[in-house]
Amino acid sequence: MKILSIQSHVAFGHAGNSAAVFPLQRLGHDVYPVLTVTFSNHTGYGATRGPLIAPADVAEVITGVQERGAFPELDAVLSGYLGAETMGAVVLDAVARVRAARAEAGRPAPIYCCDPVMGDVGRGFFVREGIPEFLRDAVVPQADIVTPNQFELEFLAGQEISTEADLLAAVATVRATGPSTVLVTSVLTSQTPADSIQMACVSDEGAWIVTTPMLDMTVRGGGDTTAAIFLAHILTDGPRVALSRTAASMYAVLKATHDGGFAEMRLVAEQESIAHPDEVFEVRALA
Repeated sequence: MKILSIQSHVAFGHAGNSAAVFPLQRLGHDVYPVLTVTFSNHTGYGATRGPLIAPADVAEVITGVQERGAFPELDAVLSGYLGAETMGAVVLDAVARVRAARAEAGRPAPIYCCDPVMGDVGRGFFVREGIPEFLRDAVVPQADIVTPNQFELEFLAGQEISTEADLLAAVATVRATGPSTVLVTSVLTSQTPADSIQMACVSDEGAWIVTTPMLDMTVRGGGDTTAAIFLAHILTDGPRVALSRTAASMYAVLKATHDGGFAEMRLVAEQESIAHPDEVFEVRALA
């Protein structure tokens, strides 16, 4: 399948498209990466070099892709970190144009997968003022799939999450705004087993949760890779299988990164875990 991925790019390490494109390709999908920044490295290192790309220039690249006749062939659009509302407007315009092109060609509507990057537990919001509200009010309602972490879900839903029931209620609130499928990462509730972390998925087909061991590490780009792997699998395998395989792949990649003491994810070294994940973690239905 063919995917338009509108995200940042780093030359060193893995974040944005540098974390998303390879997993998508390894799972058999054609990717058209459109870059919103091109940095030497992600901002976790402190100093970075390289330019922000103006929204108008990003829009020009997208128009060029459209002029090659690609839009009717696109099965999905993926977006991540938005530096400004103007970049979000470019993304939403691209989604609308791809949807129109597919409809005109008599093809099924494409899937828009939005990773609503805005913050995390312990760090709080790390995007510019106004972006969380813009994501909540303008972007998320246009998405078919959203992949927030628990902190981001709490903001989108406007409620705290302490239990699995809270989690399901928050997801229901977000799904009522537009997205049919919600993948929640970094789930920690009162029911999460000790020394573990969870990932949950809710769609029209059901609700499930998977538990993996907690790894004592901080890694940049993990959410970008998670969203990409989940999208890759949901296009071909459906939500439950997508959850199982995403959790298995991400745990394998992160464990190899952790055990080796690496600062950057071992995406290439662990590519077999992306292509053929060992699904050893139980996927449990949520009531």
